[in-house]
Amino acid sequence: MLLSIKRIDSITEIMQKRANLKIRLSAIFLASTVGLLSTAQIAFSQQASLRIAAAADLQPVLPPILDQFRQSTGIAVEATYQASAALTSQILNGAPFDLFLSADLGYPKRLIDAGVADTAGSPDSSSPVTYARGTLVLWTRKDSHWPNPSLATLNDPSLKRLAIANPDRAPYGRAAIATLTSVKLIDNLKPKLVTAENISQAAQFAETGNADAGLISLTSARTEHLTSVGNYFVIPRDLYPPIQQGAVIITNSPNRQNAHKFLDFLLSHETQQELAKSGLTPVN
Repeated sequence: MLLSIKRIDSITEIMQKRANLKIRLSAIFLASTVGLLSTAQIAFSQQASLRIAAAADLQPVLPPILDQFRQSTGIAVEATYQASAALTSQILNGAPFDLFLSADLGYPKRLIDAGVADTAGSPDSSSPVTYARGTLVLWTRKDSHWPNPSLATLNDPSLKRLAIANPDRAPYGRAAIATLTSVKLIDNLKPKLVTAENISQAAQFAETGNADAGLISLTSARTEHLTSVGNYFVIPRDLYPPIQQGAVIITNSPNRQNAHKFLDFLLSHETQQELAKSGLTPVN
């Protein structure tokens, strides 16, 4: 009988040890899981994409710069390219962007005045940060009547359709109208204007033959494809107001620190030289 009792005690002790072991293993597993979750949450937070609203003239320019920024900082970036006016309306209506890179200073200034954006540390608290200057060009296909365009092309009666960006929504469109006004051809060419939503679409109209020529951005004209199928003439800068491109950080952005990092990266000497290669004039 005594032997049986001892056996029962031994079995009970073994079962208790097993139970304690299970508890300890469960605790270790739980701690590890919490640690993994915390690490994943931190990693997710660090990898949250920076959201940029970018003027359409930047579409050929930004992608390699965004890749360089990601490789340098580990911060992913998503860019939406549209006319500056359209992006301004979206931001005013609460679109979740962190940074706005406009093709002019007027639209980001409007956001500052509305209290939804700030100047990202600019000495002038009332103005956006100028990150580049744009250039307007006249582009034609190599197989057109004007394989080497010039100002005289605009006065040629054979020119039936001229593509421009919407002057009510795109700074390059306003520059195009200013140019035509300066050379006193606005009245003759108004019926021939093919108005695109933004500068990228204006370039597309000219490239596809939906227009005979296009007043487009140098950034578009310098793309590999447009260089291969067409030529461009740089419009003299005294024919239109300067296209100063401005940036602001959205005030309620949860990603302001990374937005500042990208703006600093954009204004760095190395990146400014990359902008120059793509057709934008550096500011430093």
